[in-house]
Amino acid sequence: MLTPQGLKGKQYRVTGNSYPRLGRPPKRSRKVIAALAGLLALALIGLGGVQLYDIFTGKDKNSSAQACATPSGKALAAPAPSATPGAPAPVDPHAVPQPSAVTVNVYNATAKGGLAGRTAEELKKRGFLIGKVGNAPAELDKKVPGTAQLIAGPTGAGAATLVGSQIAGAATTADARTDATVDFVIGDSYNALLDETAAAAALNLATKPSPTPTAAGSC
Repeated sequence: MLTPQGLKGKQYRVTGNSYPRLGRPPKRSRKVIAALAGLLALALIGLGGVQLYDIFTGKDKNSSAQACATPSGKALAAPAPSATPGAPAPVDPHAVPQPSAVTVNVYNATAKGGLAGRTAEELKKRGFLIGKVGNAPAELDKKVPGTAQLIAGPTGAGAATLVGSQIAGAATTADARTDATVDFVIGDSYNALLDETAAAAALNLATKPSPTPTAAGSC
């Protein structure tokens, strides 16, 4: 063995029994890690239990309603239409009025005489107001193959629905008139108005709202 220069003749030895070792961490650290792992497992079990409870009790059904709420907790609602104080409420043109508020002009577009007069009398008995009665204008005369053609303007949509319920198979068209009158143009297939019971059933069917499906997750 070579001895470094200047240390010749001197002997050195390692004394003591302490030297670095690699081993398992102290038992205290293992206990801490085991405790943390246990707490994490309990937290996961508790979270799963809450979710299962919500599913079986139906609380998740309220989540869609809460999702549609504002940050203040109030449900969203359509903004109310602005109105000038003291002004009358706007009228829905599609709302079906009472017969006494509807003026009907009755025209005969067939070669059969007297149909316009008889039909006007029957409509009058049912509460309608009668306007003009006579032959159809040239552009419609002998050109209505069905039972009847109803003509109304934008403000007479609801009135046309009411008049249309009085006869089966009537076609409805719109024009640019500004009032709510309805033209009842008798066609070649016309025989008579529906009886009042059938007319009421037809009106109920025409005004019954269609169900609107609610998409999941949407407001």
